[in-house]
Amino acid sequence: MFKLLSKISKLKQVVIIIVLILVLAIVFETLQQLYYVKRYNIGNGIGFFDLLKGQTISWVVWIAFSVVLIWYINKTSFKNKITSSDFLKGTAVILGLVLLNIIFISCIQIIISQGGFKLNNLVTEYIPFYAFQKAPVYTLGYIAIAFIMHLYFNNEQLQIEVQELIDLKKNNTHLYNKLKQNNDDKTPILNIKIGNKRKIIPIENILWIEADDYCVKVHTINNTNYTMRSTLKALENKLNAGFLRVHRKAIVNMQMIKEVNLSNSPKLMLNNNVEVPISKSNIKRVKDFLI
Repeated sequence: MFKLLSKISKLKQVVIIIVLILVLAIVFETLQQLYYVKRYNIGNGIGFFDLLKGQTISWVVWIAFSVVLIWYINKTSFKNKITSSDFLKGTAVILGLVLLNIIFISCIQIIISQGGFKLNNLVTEYIPFYAFQKAPVYTLGYIAIAFIMHLYFNNEQLQIEVQELIDLKKNNTHLYNKLKQNNDDKTPILNIKIGNKRKIIPIENILWIEADDYCVKVHTINNTNYTMRSTLKALENKLNAGFLRVHRKAIVNMQMIKEVNLSNSPKLMLNNNVEVPISKSNIKRVKDFLI
């Protein structure tokens, strides 16, 4: 509902701008004609409202034909890129509408002023007169409308695309959260660079990981070890819950232990009979894991 009201409000703003431009144009042209009438004594008894009536008729016709232009701009504004062909077509539409305006207004004015239609007077007097008087301002008016409506329709399309992106983000976030409930972000393998090659080690093949200065040593069930450029802290966040930090220098795959000694020198014995010490600060974590 709010979006609809916002859309209507913006459309009202565009209409108000166009109406204000139109009113100013009508009043300006009426005052301009009144000046020439008074200055050169053209027509006796012609006043402001007489001239305003004629100008209003002319601009009403102009508004009626502008609907065609608005429809055309609406159709072309949704393109990602306006081509030179579109520009030429738009120019042709504007010039065609100006020509139709001049012909239509000339016909109305000749009928009103002379009480009937006379083709000769239309071609020799009215069309040339309105072509010189109205064509420039009508053309500029249509260009202004084309520009304003192009911006309006483009803004409307952008708002639709933004809302679609927001909806897409919401849907993807919901899907991600749903998947996260059933899956974690833990890695199933370790990717270790050895020279120009990469060694892929499934985490279930890892016995324990030992800190070694700025690197770590990954000990596997095959009694081999690989040096990896990483820290225990970084690996601790990547590995699944089966791996436990038991010492500041050791992470153990708790599925690979065969004996736990929590005496004065607490330690774990792995399946390959390697003993890994347990620090006093991590004894509780080991106990909690084994419960």
